[in-house]
Amino acid sequence: MTTINKKVCLLGDFAVGKTSLVRRFVYNTFDDKHLSSIGVKVSRKTMQVSQINGLTGLTMMLWDLADSERFDQIESSYIRGTAGVVLVCDLTQARTLFNLQTHLEDLQQTCPEAKVIVAANKADLMSQQEISPADVAEVAAGFNAPYYLTSAKSGHGIEALFRHLARLLVD
Repeated sequence: MTTINKKVCLLGDFAVGKTSLVRRFVYNTFDDKHLSSIGVKVSRKTMQVSQINGLTGLTMMLWDLADSERFDQIESSYIRGTAGVVLVCDLTQARTLFNLQTHLEDLQQTCPEAKVIVAANKADLMSQQEISPADVAEVAAGFNAPYYLTSAKSGHGIEALFRHLARLLVD
């Protein structure tokens, strides 16, 4: 079985749950305390992806970039070479969904070919949601990207999101 390596970046506003998504996906853990990223943390997850000609091994190098109110505060050198991007918004903060457009535009200047998927995180906080699934669907459609409602706390939607991204990366 062939194994390929792909760089995946998680982008989104401060405190949307990027680090928590990575921790849930890679280590199956969750911490209620806000985990502020400093610089960049790279985690690795290897999985098998079914294809017509058999299984392909995929190692995702998950780059969790420092929390930033603006993407342009992050050096583009961190983004260079990215094959896939998870754009993360927080369902309890409407502005985080609309800020994804800025993150995407800035990303496309450096990596226009990167595969994009949207994670609408904190789906477990139903009573606090400011964003509807229809809002997420509309924004994701504008990006021509699939989307998932996720919860790093419960694990809801995370495996499906990364499996979908894995298929996009090996096609």
